[in-house]
Amino acid sequence: MKKLFGFFKNVAKEMKNVRWPNKKEMALYSAATFTCIVLFALYFTLIDAIIAIAKMVLI
Repeated sequence: MKKLFGFFKNVAKEMKNVRWPNKKEMALYSAATFTCIVLFALYFTLIDAIIAIAKMVLI
């Protein structure tokens, strides 16, 4: 039980050291995440279309 209490005491101490992003940074991180998701979706859609076309041509 003593170890568990010590663990949560250390967690609380570490949480005081966390620097949370402000509103501007959060908007920037969200935009970057959304952009990456869209780019990956387009990339995989393009690859899927290329494979489907190649499959139709070869069969």
